Amino acid sequence: MLLKVIKTGSKGNCYILQSENGSLIIEAGVHPKEVKKALNFNLKNANCIVSHAHGDHSNHIKGFLESGIRVYASRFTHEVKGTHHHFRASFLVENKTVRIGEFKVLPFEVEHDVPCFGFLIEHKECGKVLFLTDTSYCEYTFKGLNNIIIEANHSQEIMEEAGVMSFLKDRVVLSHMNINTCKELLQANDLSMVSNIVLIHLSDSNSNSEEFRKQIERSTGVNTIVAENGMIINFNKHSI
Repeated sequence: MLLKVIKTGSKGNCYILQSENGSLIIEAGVHPKEVKKALNFNLKNANCIVSHAHGDHSNHIKGFLESGIRVYASRFTHEVKGTHHHFRASFLVENKTVRIGEFKVLPFEVEHDVPCFGFLIEHKECGKVLFLTDTSYCEYTFKGLNNIIIEANHSQEIMEEAGVMSFLKDRVVLSHMNINTCKELLQANDLSMVSNIVLIHLSDSNSNSEEFRKQIERSTGVNTIVAENGMIINFNKHSI
């Protein structure tokens, strides 16, 4: 299994879990031509899941659908994007597992300023993958994780030092996960079988990628990678 980072951050998000027999695209925040290129223009058994309706995660749902990619999202997200009547649109329901090709996906609600899902994804090659972004925290813990893709958006200390305006600071703090919360969440889970932790959706101005990577790796003892556009990561069940 490969994890391909097409784009990450406030300007767009899209990640692909790619096996030999199919692909699961996570988020539709980039033009479909970028996904087609990443998949060598082979869209057979390629499906997409979308966490929520904000544009950096969902702006290109319609283009994905028109390119032949089935898109799974909440009814709210499809309605906001005007795609709920498309014949390739499928609806995700909170806490209801759905099989998408060779993948099993369990969507669960997280804390954001619009309805938003985190995902527990299972596949025989990558095992159990936690995907968590655009949430201030997560009330759940998870058993048997093998790989983790998680938001580490900002540091409150960096924001304070930079003098970020209070209304913007409040919005970020209430809807995105800071590095300390990310660390605490990871430590609350059993990481004994986790091969990789991939940090995503870092703020351009309110984060420090190398310091964040070091903090998470030190606190968890797990190989930690900061996602960058165009990155390809070996994402098998035991990849280190």
